[in-house]
Amino acid sequence: MWHCLIAALALVATMAGAQDIGNYPARPVRTVVALPPGGATDVQARIFASRLSETFGRQFFVENRPGAGSIAGYTAVAKAPPDGYTLLAVGLTFTFAPALERELAIDPVRDFAPVSLMTKAPWLLVVHPSLPAKSVKEFIALAKARPGKLNFGGGALLSGTHLLAAWLIQAAHIQAEYIPYSSGGTGLSTIDLVSGRVDAAIATVFTTKPFIDAGKLRVLGISSAQRSKVFPNLPTIAEQGVPGYDAYTFHGWVAPAGTPPAIVNRLSTELARIARSTEIVDKIKDDGGEPVGSNPEQFRQFIVAEVTRWKSIVTSSGMSAK
Repeated sequence: MWHCLIAALALVATMAGAQDIGNYPARPVRTVVALPPGGATDVQARIFASRLSETFGRQFFVENRPGAGSIAGYTAVAKAPPDGYTLLAVGLTFTFAPALERELAIDPVRDFAPVSLMTKAPWLLVVHPSLPAKSVKEFIALAKARPGKLNFGGGALLSGTHLLAAWLIQAAHIQAEYIPYSSGGTGLSTIDLVSGRVDAAIATVFTTKPFIDAGKLRVLGISSAQRSKVFPNLPTIAEQGVPGYDAYTFHGWVAPAGTPPAIVNRLSTELARIARSTEIVDKIKDDGGEPVGSNPEQFRQFIVAEVTRWKSIVTSSGMSAK
């Protein structure tokens, strides 16, 4: 009799749990952006949150939690209840943080449940037009002829733009200086690049395309392994003498580890659908973005590969973790 009662109670509990998942979301859902408002991660997070609100009939809202190089926001989400009501929008920093922090409080693989990788966009190698280089090969040859004389500008030390430039410098076997812009970041470094005070940069399409179109910057190559559908005639950096150079900025969402798979899969399906919609494709294409719309396992594999790669690049380039 007791066995029957226990079995019955277990069945009721299981059915209740299934019903809770089926009714998800029953209240507003918070998506944390571990950066200040206004950047690419914040803008895309708000677009996807708005579309999910329409789909589910419940509010999905964005909360900005910057601090400690985004680690504060990551940690807050990792420690949140794994119930599907706290999510995290992530980009490049999420995957290279473990390579730079010896005692990182969170692990991108262990502490989070991947939901979907929605979009990605390549970077561009751009130079001031006064530089006598019209291809990546010519840029490398010029750098080798002037060892230590050319420079890259970008964000603060150990930022994404710093790592990308360091990777190119190492892979191309050249010597060049990196000028960090701790105050003003890539916006100020782009201004100095356009004015000729900086020679080169690895930068986003978003920040450089207006200057490229106006002839104030020259683009030499794109960071993706294959040519971009947005820039089909622009050679990749890899095909111009730097094999293996393959880098993207990206936008994806994760949840705290332990979030019920049924909730993760439901969110993933909707986010993937939205990512491939005409509206999103049109919004991101001018910035070089491409829709992905992965499932959770595909995003997990992507995160694992990126974390591993950035650890290798940081180690081989001689950078020191904090």
